[in-house]
Amino acid sequence: MRLTITPHIQRLIDLALDEDDIAFDVTSNIFFESDTHARLVAKEDLVLAGQDVFKEVFRRVDPKIQWEFLDTDGARITRGTVFANGHGDAGNLLRAERTALNFLQRMCGVATLTRQFVDALGPGETRICDTRKTMPGWRVLDKYSVSRGGGATHRLTLSGGVMLKDNHLAAAGGVERAMELVRDHAPHTLRVEVEVESREQTQAALDAGAEIIMLDNMSQDAMREAVALIRAQSDTVLIEASGNMTLERLGGLQGLGLDFISVGALTHSVKAADISMKLAT
Repeated sequence: MRLTITPHIQRLIDLALDEDDIAFDVTSNIFFESDTHARLVAKEDLVLAGQDVFKEVFRRVDPKIQWEFLDTDGARITRGTVFANGHGDAGNLLRAERTALNFLQRMCGVATLTRQFVDALGPGETRICDTRKTMPGWRVLDKYSVSRGGGATHRLTLSGGVMLKDNHLAAAGGVERAMELVRDHAPHTLRVEVEVESREQTQAALDAGAEIIMLDNMSQDAMREAVALIRAQSDTVLIEASGNMTLERLGGLQGLGLDFISVGALTHSVKAADISMKLAT
């Protein structure tokens, strides 16, 4: 996934800068026409993500500020490493510092956690993917960060696919009826995914022609049984698992034959990476 600094991202940055009231930074306003150098230091091991957004924050404040990153997004950065150097007006560097770090630290945090899940799962055909449980307004930034950590995107928005979850099935009166409605009205270009919680629902989803089946909140044994049921009848249906997917569980899921494991925690419970900006003394 590539990241383009769209008008939406620019508006998000401007909103964050306005929120910090940077034009009235009573502390930094004393630093007039004093150019200096700055550097970014990793205070813990992390995966880099978000350097273009970080640089855009400074560009919105002062186009003359220059930043050079020493690695690309997706790189592993070890604790204590200086991984970017900047130069520009000291006051503007200080005005933009917190906002820029807020973006960078969260994005690196998402990428770092994703890499931990990918590493815990180990090599194979199963892929870790995100969900729509993202920070409001941050959807593209969160999902880009997941991609830099080695993860995949589930749906970017509601328009990205047809997904029949438990509440859809309840509203429609079951898997069969929900699938009938979808086939009658949904665009033919979109895949249909059905969330199931039992063997009976799994079979109903197969019978109705689901193209993706999500095994939700199932035990390892129940998932193994569901995968066997699906594969006995189709080798094209994609199989996804979700619900309480922790780092500790992943080791036992690699050999089940899953195509995807979706993890909401990648974006809804992330810890920001610890990064400091230091000015030259």
